[in-house]
Amino acid sequence: MSDGVVDLSLIDLALVYGLVLFVAGLARWNGIGQERDLLWSSLRMIAQLLTVGYLLKTVFSLASPVPVLLILLVMGGFAVHAVGARVQERMPRFHRVVGISLFIGCFGATFFFCTLVIGLTPWYDPRYLIPLAGMIIGNSMTGASLAAERLAAEMKERRLEIETSLCLGANARQASAEAVRGAFRAALIPSINAMAAMGIVFLPGMMTGQILSGTEPLLAVRYQIAIMCVITASVAVTTFLILIFGRRGFFTRAHQLRLDNFTK
Repeated sequence: MSDGVVDLSLIDLALVYGLVLFVAGLARWNGIGQERDLLWSSLRMIAQLLTVGYLLKTVFSLASPVPVLLILLVMGGFAVHAVGARVQERMPRFHRVVGISLFIGCFGATFFFCTLVIGLTPWYDPRYLIPLAGMIIGNSMTGASLAAERLAAEMKERRLEIETSLCLGANARQASAEAVRGAFRAALIPSINAMAAMGIVFLPGMMTGQILSGTEPLLAVRYQIAIMCVITASVAVTTFLILIFGRRGFFTRAHQLRLDNFTK
């Protein structure tokens, strides 16, 4: 045990990995057929986390903002790719809209929290900046996926309703208002549910990690409250921008529906 944290040896890790092997055996025994995917995903997880661990160890030893910013840019790029992989119904200019929205929402929220709330010194301290940005980006990805896919689906489902509104004199914003509202509600549901259940149904990861590392529980609670507020704001801003920018792609400048978006 060091600095209040219980050490995990390779034998300990091998012991807990046996649980994954148990699940794989259970899947094979029941003929589910996902044991290979499970084992491959677990090995991929181990390789990725070890790589990140060694990378962060190197970055932490450097007193420079350049590698920190590069890591954040890579994280943002992978986030856009991951959102694209999840979404089946895509809006026009999908990657551009999602990329810009994630950048503004996530990095704006991260900058606000790290500089104005906790006052990092230096501002690029990787021990705080990278994990916090990771949590914010990770949660915003879910909202971005839901917003992007739901908007495309709502626009297709409400096509006749939207065309009717346009014929009656409504502009693009007014005609698509219900589609945007439905997508925005769907994107916020995971954050709302997480906040409602937090502390009663489950203890969140950040708070649990701090307590395990020896942080006083009430301080861990304050940090968790703060980060959840920032995450919720990031999700809301990111999804709002996706919906606003994404909606424009469905209409011409003359407030007419682009029919090519509905023939794919």
